[in-house]
Amino acid sequence: MAASMNMFKLSSLPVPNIVFNMRNVAMKLFVVTFLLFLTSRCQGDDGLELEEFLKREYSLTKPYQGVGSFSSSHWDLMGTSMVTPDNVRLTPDLQSRVGAVWSRIPFFVRDWELQVQFKIHGQGKKNLNGDGMALWLTKERMQEGPVFGNMNQFTGLGVFVDTYPNEDKSHERVFPYISVMVGNGTVPYDHDRDGKTTELGGCTALVRNVNHDTFLLIRYMKNRLTLMMDVDGKREWRECLDVPGVHMPLGYFFGASSATGDLSDNHDLISMKLYQLTVQRTAEEEEEDQQEVTIPSYDYIELPKVEVEEEGMGPVGRFFAFLFSVVGLFVLIVVAILLYGRWKEGRRKRFY
Repeated sequence: MAASMNMFKLSSLPVPNIVFNMRNVAMKLFVVTFLLFLTSRCQGDDGLELEEFLKREYSLTKPYQGVGSFSSSHWDLMGTSMVTPDNVRLTPDLQSRVGAVWSRIPFFVRDWELQVQFKIHGQGKKNLNGDGMALWLTKERMQEGPVFGNMNQFTGLGVFVDTYPNEDKSHERVFPYISVMVGNGTVPYDHDRDGKTTELGGCTALVRNVNHDTFLLIRYMKNRLTLMMDVDGKREWRECLDVPGVHMPLGYFFGASSATGDLSDNHDLISMKLYQLTVQRTAEEEEEDQQEVTIPSYDYIELPKVEVEEEGMGPVGRFFAFLFSVVGLFVLIVVAILLYGRWKEGRRKRFY
């Protein structure tokens, strides 16, 4: 009798409801797992952008096979820069060194994001190290100069990781300090004043001699420039600056450079990953973007205007114009003298 009662109880359980509930739980678990899978697939190495948009021809990653002097290389080395298994060392911890790496391929992506992993370290104590490193997107390339190893009065975008305060020792800014500048070929970077007069903005970034990875993220989207950083070892981005109205031409070159003076540090570039961004635009934004940008500019800071000389009237053209004028005048004088001599000879013959 007891056995029959137990069987009755088991048979009276709402089996369909239990199966239905288990099925719902399993379906929910499947959906959550699938969404997590998609999210992990959509995130890049640093957790931000789609892996499918990685532009390898503009990226610099281990084992650095596309770096060097080979004809098939995508990147050129300059100065003291050298490739190691772990990084591209721009400058060693020695005085008076300059090094750089530059992309050979001009850049024609309208909306992009650059994620940079780097390391700055050395034997010098705080404020007894220098000078820093810079990231570039410029018209010129492979031009050694005083701006963290690159030329002054550059044309394009410069992001500076300045590790030594040249003038600003009043604690108004704490170094290392990251700043951004847009140059049009006429504006100089004032290294003695740490670029304060020409910067679009910046922030403190304690990146030197740390035991964790340090990253910068530069995003250019819809003429808006954003700089973020992960320098605290927390694996999360923190905003440094966000400025609209930045206009950059296409066809420029990516690069990274560094310099040491009386003070020094190791400046190591570990990776540069360039992602192309897919951005939805309105019809007005599309029309605005179709207007060709020829000179870098920023809406809220009036840069000195670049004087564009008319075609054929440059220094060489003016020289040849002057030369032809002198030659032409000389020919006219010679012809005049010859004609005068013939006229005078004719008069003498008629006289006799």
